Amino acid sequence: MSIQIRAAETTDVAGIFHVRTSVKENVLSAAELKSMGITEDSITAMIENGPCAWVAVEDSEVIGFSMIDAEEGSLFAAFVLPSHEGRGVGRRIVEAAERELFTRHAVCWLETGSTTRAAQFYRRLGWSNEQDIGNGDIRLEKRRA
Repeated sequence: MSIQIRAAETTDVAGIFHVRTSVKENVLSAAELKSMGITEDSITAMIENGPCAWVAVEDSEVIGFSMIDAEEGSLFAAFVLPSHEGRGVGRRIVEAAERELFTRHAVCWLETGSTTRAAQFYRRLGWSNEQDIGNGDIRLEKRRA
């Protein structure tokens, strides 16, 4: 079956958490997420309050997601189940997030580890203007075409 990219719905929250706690890089447990204020309730509220998240779905299963802070102009999450990496899912969910960001901002940004696979991925998608923000992290930007 094909992979569908669509706006996240509140019924996707459990799947989003499953993806987030299943990744190989930037690993966080549900307890660690909760200590940061990231809970199923907080994500549900974000989804209810406007376009902020997109999911990749295959056979009714959430296999990836992206999330933005539309007001700040940032992409703050993009994760894909390890079993689905390398199939273009990450690119498609980031592009969905970018489309929304660029309706509001000429330049959007993200932060990630400088030596991570994620940093390499974002650079391939055209994120640039790299700035060292300390502790091995960088800020990348992307301009509206």
